[in-house]
Amino acid sequence: MNAFKALALLSLVVLWSSTALAQDPLKVDPTHYKLLFENAAVRVLKVDYAPGAKSPMHQHPDSIIIPMAAVKVRFTMPDGKSVDSEMASESAMYNAAGTHSPANMGTARIDGILVEFKSAAPGKAMLPASRPGMALKVLAEGPRAMAYRTTADPTFQEPAGTKHDYDQVVIALGSAQMSLAIDGKPAKTTWARGDAQFVGRGVPHEAKNASGKPVDFIIVAIK
Repeated sequence: MNAFKALALLSLVVLWSSTALAQDPLKVDPTHYKLLFENAAVRVLKVDYAPGAKSPMHQHPDSIIIPMAAVKVRFTMPDGKSVDSEMASESAMYNAAGTHSPANMGTARIDGILVEFKSAAPGKAMLPASRPGMALKVLAEGPRAMAYRTTADPTFQEPAGTKHDYDQVVIALGSAQMSLAIDGKPAKTTWARGDAQFVGRGVPHEAKNASGKPVDFIIVAIK
């Protein structure tokens, strides 16, 4: 490769990197997007828009959005066209990668959790149709993941060393006493609405409903 071609390639890489960075919602709109956690599989963001608030144009990879309250949003696309969308509280929607500028068209605050998928292609893990001690209702489905509304029975328990062949993002829908210990780390025992935890595929963990009553979560299971 001659010096001219090398310089041209470097310029393209720098241009691509700066463009991607400019479209990252955490960079262009930190008012409305906050990082909850990130790893090799996912980036999980807290989304918070006051009524009437609008975001600059930005980009997301394939993702699932979970509103914690009913929302009405207008998405304006780079070509100027717009689409209005309404979602119920504690629902979920799978979105393909894209660029948009959202605006809160409702009278209430947008409060949501956004799970972005980071792998180059969908995985091949089989996602569960049922789980012992847990009722599952599919809320959203896409090539990379499914979102379930789950209710853990009062007797729900996964013994130490339990593993799954899919990743999970576990999101609490209310205050709860649920013990979750991941890979020998100290257990999370008290949950508030909107708390989120990641359980990686093949990672040993232990869980137990310690509340004495059914407990509701949304689980995003990733192939």
